[in-house]
Amino acid sequence: MAGLHSSSRPTSSSRLLLLLTVLPLTLASFAFILQWRGGLNDPVTRWSPDHHEFPGMGSSPPSHQTHSSTSDCVSLLGQRNSPAFPYYRDWKFDYVSDLKPKICITTSTSAGLEQTLPWIFYHKVIGVSTFFLFVEGKAASPNVSRVLETIPGVKVIYRTRELEEKQATSRIWNETWLASFFYKPCNYELFVKQSLNMEMAIVMAREAGMDWIFHLDTDELIHPAGTQEYSLRQLLADVPGNVDMVIFPNYESSVERDDIKEPFSEVSMFKKNYDHLPKDVYFGNYKEATRGNPNYFLTYGNGKSAARIQDHLRPNGAHRWHNYMKTPNEIKLEEAAVLHYTYPKFSDLTSRRDRCGCKPTKDDVKRCFMLEFDRAAFIIASTATEEEMRQWYRERIVWTEKTLNLKLMKKGILTRIYAPMVIVQSLRESGVFSSVIAKAAQTSLSRDNFLKSAESSNSSRISKSETISSRKMVAGRESLATVRRVLEITDDSLPSAVPPLSPPKFDHFDIPK
Repeated sequence: MAGLHSSSRPTSSSRLLLLLTVLPLTLASFAFILQWRGGLNDPVTRWSPDHHEFPGMGSSPPSHQTHSSTSDCVSLLGQRNSPAFPYYRDWKFDYVSDLKPKICITTSTSAGLEQTLPWIFYHKVIGVSTFFLFVEGKAASPNVSRVLETIPGVKVIYRTRELEEKQATSRIWNETWLASFFYKPCNYELFVKQSLNMEMAIVMAREAGMDWIFHLDTDELIHPAGTQEYSLRQLLADVPGNVDMVIFPNYESSVERDDIKEPFSEVSMFKKNYDHLPKDVYFGNYKEATRGNPNYFLTYGNGKSAARIQDHLRPNGAHRWHNYMKTPNEIKLEEAAVLHYTYPKFSDLTSRRDRCGCKPTKDDVKRCFMLEFDRAAFIIASTATEEEMRQWYRERIVWTEKTLNLKLMKKGILTRIYAPMVIVQSLRESGVFSSVIAKAAQTSLSRDNFLKSAESSNSSRISKSETISSRKMVAGRESLATVRRVLEITDDSLPSAVPPLSPPKFDHFDIPK
């Protein structure tokens, strides 16, 4: 018995050792099978760049796809899923949301549907409910305006002679803070139009019960980083009640090819704003990040802003808001930004040239453009051959040096932002854009709207001298004196409008070595 009892000990030990070996392997295999079938959510890969979800986007079971040799970016955009956001589940945009706060965007645009539709619906996805579109040119044509007018929450305002005459009697036209931009062509003229349109949009926003108003161009997307659900509503809901204005620093697109067709779907690399970088990083890499251009950014660097709808609100140029009765209490966001898609397509060189009648000389372009890069781009587009233009575009705008890109990425100056790409491509694949166009095709324009759009097309062909003279007639000396006497406002009480400003230059600061 003693021998039997002694021989049983190694047998029990062997069984225990076998159990301790097999059990972890079994559990590991079981976990692997569950994860492979989609039963587990790996916390390591959940927020990786290659994963197709981001805050605010859930997905239905993925459809079966065949793998191809295309790039990761193309694979990302090619995935078919059903994103679900807190406001627009299943991409249903035709219901009226009662969520707060209510946010509106106003813009002045001449863009076509290929740019405007993604811009509108992207912002609908992140929580914008209402859009005031001041349209002219292509945007005011019957084929485009017919579509825009069928979109829920979109109000289309045509730039007719009647509108110009009405704005010529408006309050800000007869004040001095915008006067330095009057009677100048191209960018200056656009800046004045934007300010006048913003003034009207404030009134419409109050009537519509809006809480916040943005002014954005149709080549800009709001990036509500720092929110759990990628939600602009959540971002503004958390703003303290005593804050009147929220400043969104802008990031600038950094295209990596010269054949971009759809910037919102194809561009993922952006250059961060000075406000979102440590000072030593910004100035320490300024020259490499500038790449021989006049400034760190190609165009403006002072961001855009959102204003709380309240009494005495007024625009202060296209980038800021102000208040007649007080200095607005403002905050600047540390994570959220406005993504500015700057010259993302090669055709942007010629399109800007074709919209402006200035002479391609260093002196004359100063009358037309406020920023140095715009002036240089206009001159090269007006004087160079097609091949010379493309070479200039590659050298100044396209980021082809992968080593430099990687270095600036590690420094935090360049960054990858995929959310807009995923949202816009998902919208396109779900058929939102095509269904809106198809719906508009079934709905004929009303006679009044057709006449408005036709008049707008005609007014866009009126010479600048005619437009200016009509404004001079209305905004004459008598009108100016009357308005100022009634308002009892002196010139000193109104700060000058904030123009588009370049980021700080390297030589403006003394950086310790």
